[in-house]
Amino acid sequence: MSAVRAGVVDVCVLRRSGKTWKVLVLRRAASARTAGSWEIVHGRIERNEKPAAAARRELREETGFTAGTLYSIAVNPFYLLKTDTVQMAIVFAAEVKGSRAVLGEEHDAAKWVSVGAAAKALTWPRDVEAVHTAIRLLSNRRVIESTLRA
Repeated sequence: MSAVRAGVVDVCVLRRSGKTWKVLVLRRAASARTAGSWEIVHGRIERNEKPAAAARRELREETGFTAGTLYSIAVNPFYLLKTDTVQMAIVFAAEVKGSRAVLGEEHDAAKWVSVGAAAKALTWPRDVEAVHTAIRLLSNRRVIESTLRA
């Protein structure tokens, strides 16, 4: 029987641009798995690490940003054939200040785009869902502040 594990975090990185939101999308480097694909921040939860701490760490490692605010917005299941596990990706939205990402070795490009452009650029459907969920929830921050803020 396949194991089920909460072993991954996804982070939708957002910043305000006037009255609208910009989404950070990252392109996988040629030397990385799924080279050339566009994605949001992803990473493994390390042993004895809480998901919110993993999200903050992955955000810093992959983009150089520190989350001004971090919200837990969803859980997305997916199956990993190599390990025969159903992974539960804990999804966060991170609001950051600044616009210049400092990329780690997994990515070779980053760009800030509109929500619509992110939906078109992102390779993985669950990333697109994360962006739409984050924007919808952040449009009513008063409601989510007490329940989803990490």
